[in-house]
This record gives sequence, C-alpha cells and structure tokens, in this order.
Amino acid sequence: MSRHARLTDEQWDRIVALLPSSQGHRGRPWADHRRIVEAIVHRYRTGIPWRDLPARFGPWKTVWARHRRWAADGTWDRVLGVLLALADDAGQVDWHVSVDSTINRAHQHATNTRQPEGCREAAHGHGPGAHREPAGHAVGRSRGGLTTKIQHAVDGQGRPRAVVVTPGQAHHGQTLPLLLGDLRVPRPAAGRPRTRPEVLLADRAYSSHAIRQALRSRGIRAVIPERCDQQAHRLRRGPVGGRPPKFDPVAYKKRNVVERSFALLKQWRGLATRFDKLAIVYRSAAILAAVLVWARI
Repeated sequence: MSRHARLTDEQWDRIVALLPSSQGHRGRPWADHRRIVEAIVHRYRTGIPWRDLPARFGPWKTVWARHRRWAADGTWDRVLGVLLALADDAGQVDWHVSVDSTINRAHQHATNTRQPEGCREAAHGHGPGAHREPAGHAVGRSRGGLTTKIQHAVDGQGRPRAVVVTPGQAHHGQTLPLLLGDLRVPRPAAGRPRTRPEVLLADRAYSSHAIRQALRSRGIRAVIPERCDQQAHRLRRGPVGGRPPKFDPVAYKKRNVVERSFALLKQWRGLATRFDKLAIVYRSAAILAAVLVWARI
C-alpha cells in the first residue's frame, strides 16, 4: 500500500463491491473508484481546498463531482447500511447506543450563501427527501458565530451508527427523533430493519419529559441524568412532583464513547471546520468516516 493511501486493501475489498457501477452511466466511464475515494479522504483529513488536491489524484473536478453525486444519492448511507447489517448478523454490533453532538465552526467559504442562518432543518439520511439540501444549508448562529452541529449515535464501542447535521443552535430535543430515525440496520435476509436500541445513554441536555416518554413508548431504556432545575422543580411540588426518573450511574459511565468518537472524527480537519457550502456534502464526508470505521471490522 502506498504511503499516501488511507484505505488498506482489506478495507477496500469490503467497500468496492458496494459502490455504484459506471455501467449505464451516461457520458465517459468513471475513473478508478479507489483513487477517487482516496482523494476524498485526503481532502477531508487535511482540510485543503478541492482545487489543491495533489496531481496524483487526477482532476479535482472529477473528485468533487463524484463526491457531490454520491452525497445526493445516498451512496455512503447504503454502504454503511450493508456494513452494519453484516456486523449485526455476526453479533458485532452493541445496541447500547450513546448520543451527543459536537459543534463546528463554519468557515467563510461555507457561509457565503444567501441567508445561511435562516435554517432550522437538518441533513440526515433516511426517509423521503432525506438527501435533499435543507434551506439555509444547516448553518446556524450560536455563541461561536456561524456554526454547524454533527449529531452522532454510536454503539457501545464508540462506532458511529447514525449521523445528522444540524444548524449550530439546534436543540437536542428537536433533533433526537431524526437521529433515532436514522438508526436503521437492514436485515441480511428479508425482513424489517432493526431500529430500536436496547439502551440510550445521553447527557443532561436530553433530559426532558417528552424525550423520556418517547423512549418509554418504544421500549428503550433511558440512561439520562436529571437536570438540577428539573430536580428542584420536582422537589418543590412535593408529592405532586412525582418520583425521580430511573437512572443507572454505572451504565452512564459508558457514555464517554460518544465523546471519543468525536475526538476521532475531528482528526479530519475538513470536518472539524466546515468548509463545504452544502450540508449534504459535509454530512456525506462524516458518513464516509463512519464507513471506514466499520470497514476495519
């Protein structure tokens, strides 16, 4: 393997059969998929502009066009779905899921669009129109300026299972249903995809009656600490305030795997800072990073 390569031969062998074929594609035949994927990974790991891709990867426009096309048609979501299905069938997927988000500054190259902060929509992966670009490009204004959040759902070993991209000011309670909706593992044989985790671990930002009720209705055990203001309000009400929600402090110690997943994700400088104008393109790179994690198994 070349010292410039980011994918091992074993990883590539697991991915290549799942990528679209140029058969039936209009125009010139597609260039070598491996070179293009290596170029996409190189761009996001280094954070360089597309135009500055090294010549060994070929024309930068070819790389960008392939990445843009696969972002719009959900190619990497399908690849991730197949890898998850194979891992789940082999009993290698931990269904104790941790969720959280990390906020990333949007570079001026990502925000020179019309009204970038007027968006409350998210870019996610499943459902009708899921791969359409949201209005405002999922860029919002928070204390850090124009920002974007990457929402992660990871398994018990910190491996990404679902990724949603939202504006920086988006509240966790509004985006958790989207994140859980993307938590889908297809069955290798016929049947419905598996969508329900056994346990959901989250920090106090997810502590609300609506979220706990929604998880309870789906039979998901919530491991979420109660916020101090909620606890004080409940105690002030006395017997009317009800019992405190169940909380398992031992299980909660395992929630740190989602923080470690963000530490690994932000080694890709093109994800730690958002340079992409389109939310679906930015999210597609985060899904590609998850694909490489699962391709190592």
